[in-house]
Amino acid sequence: MTHPMLTKHRDTLDRALQAIGERGYWSAYPESPSPRVYGETAAADGKAAFEAYLGADFPIDQPGPADRVATEVSPYGIPLGVRYPRADPRALIDAAAATQPAWREAGPAVRAGVCLEILDRISQRSFTLANAVQYTTGQAFVMAFQAGGPHALDRGLEAVAYAYSEMTRVPATAYWEKPQGKHDPLRMSKTYHVVPRGLALVIGCNTFPTWNSYPGLFASLVTGNPVIVKPHPGSVLPLAITVQIAREVIAEAGFDPNLVTLAAEDPADKVASAFATDPAVKIIDFTGGTAYGDWLETNARQAQVYTEKAGVNTVIIDSTDDLKGLARNLAFTLCLYSGQMCTTTQNILIPEGGIDTPEGKVSFDDVATAITGAVAKLTADPARAVELIGAIVNEGVTDRLARAEKLGEVLLASQALTHPAHADAVVRTPLIAKLGAGDSDVYGEEWFGPIAFLVATADTADSIRVFRETVGAKGALTAGVYSTDEDVLAEVETAACDVAVHLSCNLTGGVFVNQSAAFSDFHASGGNAAANAALTDGAYVAGRFRFVQSRRHVAAETE
Repeated sequence: MTHPMLTKHRDTLDRALQAIGERGYWSAYPESPSPRVYGETAAADGKAAFEAYLGADFPIDQPGPADRVATEVSPYGIPLGVRYPRADPRALIDAAAATQPAWREAGPAVRAGVCLEILDRISQRSFTLANAVQYTTGQAFVMAFQAGGPHALDRGLEAVAYAYSEMTRVPATAYWEKPQGKHDPLRMSKTYHVVPRGLALVIGCNTFPTWNSYPGLFASLVTGNPVIVKPHPGSVLPLAITVQIAREVIAEAGFDPNLVTLAAEDPADKVASAFATDPAVKIIDFTGGTAYGDWLETNARQAQVYTEKAGVNTVIIDSTDDLKGLARNLAFTLCLYSGQMCTTTQNILIPEGGIDTPEGKVSFDDVATAITGAVAKLTADPARAVELIGAIVNEGVTDRLARAEKLGEVLLASQALTHPAHADAVVRTPLIAKLGAGDSDVYGEEWFGPIAFLVATADTADSIRVFRETVGAKGALTAGVYSTDEDVLAEVETAACDVAVHLSCNLTGGVFVNQSAAFSDFHASGGNAAANAALTDGAYVAGRFRFVQSRRHVAAETE
């Protein structure tokens, strides 16, 4: 009998399966926060629900000690003070282990139905989630709504679709018959079980707590693995709400809610490492800094580890037929969420002799002026600028920005802006500095935040060399090229394949290099140092389970 949750969402699953095959545009969750889409009171109700969490114990009942922790500091300066149950690794691991047999036996279809219902319930609380994301990460509201809700949900659904496809690629049963000449054939019946790998750990990040966590969370859950969600101490609430909803749905579906638990911590507890090296933990999803990602890959040897780390995202400018469009597009990329995206461009490589345009040769300085001028225009009005650049997520970014101000020739200084609604918010406009091709010790490292370098190269061939060397050494999640020469475009595309980074060509309109669309664009490739996995492909889900078969002889039929 089909589980009612799968019956309810079967059309969504079928459409998602179609989407990952076609790779065209499709989204299951509306990205517009319009009251016409979500209801006239949805925004106010969501804000009220968010505010009810503040300064209180978060309502979640799960195994562990009675003491609580409150670790979040809002980049907007508002008091949060949400208190979460403090994680006890042993209690959560033991509770999760007890849920495994029933969840495994439920099978792929039932698990998919439950996951789809969780996604749907989260969607219904998109405004609550948007406020939680905004005030813990520093994102502006619209971005927090879209990236924290609908876009994150699409990525979660995408993972469910890929996993369902992989799990059902092999039939549940098969009849096997081998001819034996004059003798009766050999006959066997075979059963193929989808066996989960084991307990999964999701380690969240500060900047995109849902978008970066949902793929791993739902990929592991739908493939039969219990999941412990360990949020970043600076952004707990979005994932706490997620876990709360998941537990409610799982219990309603007739399963143990400890399939999904929340592991909040005091930063001094270092529970991520305790979980990550426990023999029971078999899957780890991590987004964050390279040092800890490398540590996980080296030390969590009992687990399948999926990491997204730091990279050096690069754009090559060779020539253009729309300099103003190029400048506007890059300016938006550099300003969006103050460059605090793992996909934001850092290095812009420009020949020191300038570039070709329909108006003739344009010097390096004029290209730089076009880009810095476009950024200055976007950030000139603080009231409008903050809706694009948001707030700085933590002191690490401001410290990095202060160090970057001493590098190269500053072409556009970072400015402190006053947020019209949140006077205590830390708001900074992008800094843009000029470097030479020989300054690889600077631009060859990631400078996370509102920091960009315009690198003067000898020519486009030199730009491609720099691109190959830096991305080949440090990795990247995104790359871009501007050229009117098909041979150059082909050469850069070959270079991008060689260093396994996704490439965008001649973006001058409403698509930006640091944005990706679920069901169509892959996020990371898993082929360079910035990430060892891609969101989302077959490899991302297939390692989370194994097929285990049983077989037995089938007796010959007698008359």
